[in-house]
Amino acid sequence: MSTAPAELTEGQRRTMLFRAVIASTIGTSIEWYDFFLYSIVTGLVFAKQFFPNDNPVVGTLNAFLVYAVGFAARPVGAAIFGHYGDRIGRKGALIATLLLMGIATFLVAFVPGYAQIGIWGAIILTVLRFAQGVGVGGEWGGSVLLAMEWTKTSGNRGFIASWPQFGVPVGSFLANLAVLAFANTLPPDQFQSWGWRVPFLFSGVLVVIGLWIRLSILETPTFTKLVASNKIERVPAAKVLKVQRRSVILSALIRLAEQTPYYIFTAFIFAYGVQHLKMDKTFFLYAMLVFSVIEFFLIPFFGHLSDRIGRKNMYLIGAATMIVASFAFFALLDSGNPALVFIGAILGALPHAMVYGPQAALIAEQFTPRMRYRGASLGYQLASIIAGGPSPLIATWLFATYQSGMVVALYMAVCALIGFVSTFFLVDYSRKEIHEEYAHVGD
Repeated sequence: MSTAPAELTEGQRRTMLFRAVIASTIGTSIEWYDFFLYSIVTGLVFAKQFFPNDNPVVGTLNAFLVYAVGFAARPVGAAIFGHYGDRIGRKGALIATLLLMGIATFLVAFVPGYAQIGIWGAIILTVLRFAQGVGVGGEWGGSVLLAMEWTKTSGNRGFIASWPQFGVPVGSFLANLAVLAFANTLPPDQFQSWGWRVPFLFSGVLVVIGLWIRLSILETPTFTKLVASNKIERVPAAKVLKVQRRSVILSALIRLAEQTPYYIFTAFIFAYGVQHLKMDKTFFLYAMLVFSVIEFFLIPFFGHLSDRIGRKNMYLIGAATMIVASFAFFALLDSGNPALVFIGAILGALPHAMVYGPQAALIAEQFTPRMRYRGASLGYQLASIIAGGPSPLIATWLFATYQSGMVVALYMAVCALIGFVSTFFLVDYSRKEIHEEYAHVGD
């Protein structure tokens, strides 16, 4: 279809909105499958495969350090693809991020372990993890804008923007299911030697599907209007940091309430559960499947609720709930009762969805259209350096030092409190127009 968005009929526009939401959601699902697959296998396999000479704690720390590289790379991806997303369009940047992420994940399946090439295995793994981080760093902003900028009114913007977020539990579900399938059907030694590699190979199939879907959509009306009015920003990175620096910083800080706890809920739990609680890894893989299924429903619901009560109000309620849930999480895990441990493992889905559902619209709305891809991406991904990336590493160190899960819970609660306070300083655009340039943002 070659029709420009401005020339579309109302029916065609609704069709393109639906396609954009589907393309964003499936694309993010694939990219998060890739990212979470690495997260899961880090705690289960990589410490033994790539750092076999270390004691278990040091091996886990080293594995999570490589894992954190992917988060350090995410702001780089936000800067690169955010630049091109604001210069040449949302669609082109998203196709590039999908290819980069998918190829890097596919190649992880072929990395030899320490027994074959020594430390070079870990080095290659680190390079591929960095490439993963660059890809996912550029993915989020584009997928959210692709969906959100096709909305015509503010009445359902939070709900529409929550669907790319929906890709997180879908990706987590698929990654856990893939690992679970091979962990349960293969003897432990075969899973450790080659079984873990097969889910990474499957990424190649998913990327082809995602690429086919994304090639079928049009550029967003908001970006098309920027091109027609000759308002494309030549250097969006420099400009957004000059005129909307405060929004970038606050966008990163509010994510402390979401990203720090989430990667403790979904990544650190494997190391904690298997090494400290002495429970089988499949128990937590099943728990993460349930965690993901719960979020299938809760993320769109809380995105919708933010359209009714306001984005900031929804986020504040979620951040406050996260503070309480942090302590309940470890209290239930440390109970030793399998039923309570399972409840604890899935508990985090509620507070996480409460902040993650409205988060996409809340952050993206802070930025004027001509700098929105770069600004939203930078703000969102800078949190990866201070929150998601180091959180399993810090949690592992805290527990090794103090031998108490409650110390880790305190760390999570402090991060949630910072996110709570930072949210107060954001502007709530829930009822405001976002498709035209913001008058208060200067040139």
